[in-house]
Amino acid sequence: MKFGVIGFKGRMGSLILDVFSKDNHEPVLLIDKDEIIENDSPEVIIDFSTPDALKNTINLCEKYQSKLVIGTTALREEHFRLLENLSKKVAIVQSYNYSIGINIILDILEKVNKILENWDCEIIETHHSKKKDKPSGTAILIKNTLNRDVEVHSLRLGGIPGDHSVFFSNEGELIEITHRAISRKVFAIGALKAAKFILNKQNGLFTFKDIIKEELQ
Repeated sequence: MKFGVIGFKGRMGSLILDVFSKDNHEPVLLIDKDEIIENDSPEVIIDFSTPDALKNTINLCEKYQSKLVIGTTALREEHFRLLENLSKKVAIVQSYNYSIGINIILDILEKVNKILENWDCEIIETHHSKKKDKPSGTAILIKNTLNRDVEVHSLRLGGIPGDHSVFFSNEGELIEITHRAISRKVFAIGALKAAKFILNKQNGLFTFKDIIKEELQ
């Protein structure tokens, strides 16, 4: 496929560029703060940059009729409205986490939470010290899955790609469910999976969960 990357010089952007290129896909649109490389019309644009870049990304998707894979965190309601409008024209995958493991854990948590609804529950998430948003988008995904008032504790330390733990406890026992991202590359691989998923979709707003469901059918 022909693809574009927003923020291609960043840590995630450069990984995405590398993973897609090694899978024999062609980068035709590369955007960063200080550089624009525009060679052709991309079939899919991948954006893991910042909320401030979203309006420009949407304009590019409309210009080229490109599909969109977006992994940007700290999105607000206004951003989701923009994505909803764009999804009427092109297919979009939006997720705060593109790892297969986290999405399997979300499914597990949905089931476990019903059984342990009377237990105490809290979330701890740990990311690298340069991550600006607290709590992480993944912690928000987990909290939304649990659908209850849960305390989220955020740690920003060193170069940790992303650790998320959910604790359930009663008076006599503790259950801990943890996911650890060993490398950011896992998110780039997930973005590639998402890009392939929406190539044959006309329009609509999808999540990474939809990709896993389709693969299991």
